[in-house]
Amino acid sequence: MSWKRSFGHKQIEDTMTIDTTNMCSHLQKKLFEEDGIYHPLWLAMQDDAELTAVVRSRQLHIYRNGKKVLVLAGKAAPKIIREDKLCDMLQQ
Repeated sequence: MSWKRSFGHKQIEDTMTIDTTNMCSHLQKKLFEEDGIYHPLWLAMQDDAELTAVVRSRQLHIYRNGKKVLVLAGKAAPKIIREDKLCDMLQQ
């Protein structure tokens, strides 16, 4: 898996780019490192064209078709906004 890092952006195989400049370092580890608890979510997000994500207040806000479904934080528990198959992955 090749990571491309430039100007605070993480990109994986040209599918989804997230500006990590203001993302919590704990969250970055959980999301981008292969042994991170949220890494399976990150991989699933790459294959789902309906999902978008943006960093706000050091957290990752994830949207499906423009509607927020999940907020991931570095040290706090994930906040499920709306039931979604992505959220189901957290409970496995």
